[in-house]
Amino acid sequence: MFSSTLANFHVTNFYYHELCRFLRSIMPMRPLGLHYTTVGYNHLGKVAVMNELEAEFESDRRPMDVAPGKPGTVAIGFCMPDSAYVLKVIRDTPASGYKWGAFGGVESVLEKYCRVHEINRTDSMLDAMIYYNLRLDVSWFATPLLEEILEHAASSVHRDGRALVFRYLIVQRRLTPLPIYLENSTPRQAETAMANLGYCIKNNAAGNIFNRDLDARNYGVTSYLKVYLYDYDALEELTDVKIRTNTDRIEGEEDIPDWYFEDGVVFLPEELVTGLCLPYRTLRRRFEVEHPMLLTVDYWESIQRDLQRGKVPVVSVYPDTERLDDENS
Repeated sequence: MFSSTLANFHVTNFYYHELCRFLRSIMPMRPLGLHYTTVGYNHLGKVAVMNELEAEFESDRRPMDVAPGKPGTVAIGFCMPDSAYVLKVIRDTPASGYKWGAFGGVESVLEKYCRVHEINRTDSMLDAMIYYNLRLDVSWFATPLLEEILEHAASSVHRDGRALVFRYLIVQRRLTPLPIYLENSTPRQAETAMANLGYCIKNNAAGNIFNRDLDARNYGVTSYLKVYLYDYDALEELTDVKIRTNTDRIEGEEDIPDWYFEDGVVFLPEELVTGLCLPYRTLRRRFEVEHPMLLTVDYWESIQRDLQRGKVPVVSVYPDTERLDDENS
């Protein structure tokens, strides 16, 4: 219950240091800073995270560098080699490959990270700590990373002598990006991760969250194969998304579909698997077999109707294969 919460608990406990040390004693793989935030002590969690990062750097003197995986078009992610955390800053302007039209600016992205922190994350979205007006020694940063941050996030970061001064800094738990995980996993592990990706997407929908950038690099895998969404620059409220389809068109039809001229965010469920940008045909097929409803208009519109009526859709924290049926309960 405390290792992956749907949202932060707010625990009134005068012995919070002792409580967090106890939680860490039974969950030693979870960083101490996250134990504090789990029970609602976010400020103490931030202090603990910085203490952990400082201890990591002092132990081997290896600086932070760009995080593993394909670089993001909106955020610059970086971390120490063996750290449990990834740090992010938002680019002043998106890198090439950005596909969402006009960029809303750094503040619009920060608002989305703050929103995820405040809502029920349905056990499928990583929490984020956001520091403000933070100074870090330049020795923490590899030279190429330092240059990239100062060039591409100049409105949010500047150098002051031996320090980098961050107007804000996003910190999240470090996961293995889904594409990297699939490259190095066994076939069974890869199939499990793909199945869990579907549960992640369903749970986010139940929380009225739609990630219009379905690219698999926006999702990460934990050591126990749970999949989380961790990039939030392309988030929209699902109830604002227009669900459309091309499956009703006659093959060879030349006319531009009517939805092409609609304002706002348009989503074609039949293109979801293509949007993941994964080259593995067998894994794409596994996803389709495990979650066929995600490729249908009816499913997405039914979730929208439930949300609009104030009904909370089902959240699948555990795969169906791990549930007790009537015969075993």
